[in-house]
Amino acid sequence: MSAPAAAEHGARGVAAVARIRAEPDGRGGTALPLLAGDGPLALRRTGPAGSEARVTVVGAMTAPLGGDRLRIEAEAAPGARLTVGASAATVSLPGRGGEQATYDVRLTVGAGAVLRWLPEPLIAARGSDLKAATRAELAPGARLVLREEQILGRYGEPAGRLSSRLTVRLDGRPLLDQELSFGPGATPGWAGPAVLGGHGAVGQLLLVAPDLAGQAAERADVPPASGRAALTPLAGPALLVTALAPDGRMLRRLLDGYLRRFGAE
Repeated sequence: MSAPAAAEHGARGVAAVARIRAEPDGRGGTALPLLAGDGPLALRRTGPAGSEARVTVVGAMTAPLGGDRLRIEAEAAPGARLTVGASAATVSLPGRGGEQATYDVRLTVGAGAVLRWLPEPLIAARGSDLKAATRAELAPGARLVLREEQILGRYGEPAGRLSSRLTVRLDGRPLLDQELSFGPGATPGWAGPAVLGGHGAVGQLLLVAPDLAGQAAERADVPPASGRAALTPLAGPALLVTALAPDGRMLRRLLDGYLRRFGAE
């Protein structure tokens, strides 16, 4: 069943919430009893019906602009399998008054459930100011595949301001809490050799699953011109891949290599 979600339009921008809930349908598949999106957050069920439900976020209008307040909530109930992707990159753009926009993602994964959060890149266009936050709550035995990619400026332009925080809790305890900040007004040195080192794209891939124990930390063996990537095991068990690349295409190539390696495609 689908229902509209409220989108409020005010002088300071758009406030919109999209909600997804997946749960077992009792026949070996996954149903979507809640699929609600409005404003710039339109949701579509995509792909063939089966054990997994697939949802695509379709940009219905230009967003986020300065002052916009957007939120997506996705829940995979115990035993459900849900993949969420996007039809295109999200481009953060400046508003008329220079206000900061916010984009919040809240993920909930029940026991024995699988949630694959695989959006397209977030592009921080020149003059924009965006605060993004992703929070995930995982039950014991939950599986999560989460990819985030940030592109610092469109082709040939400097980056806008972007603050991005990723917080993950497993069985009520912290698993990961990291924050990145780029662009004008960010911590000095954000573009220097100790952080981006001249790269224009940064990404993270987080894999959480009971069978990921035993992996060792490593650095990707790739040509310097292709970027850099490092794999770090977390107590969960979980694996975190952090990557830098000259552009979004090379960044996706680095992260996809780890998706294939661990069978998370």
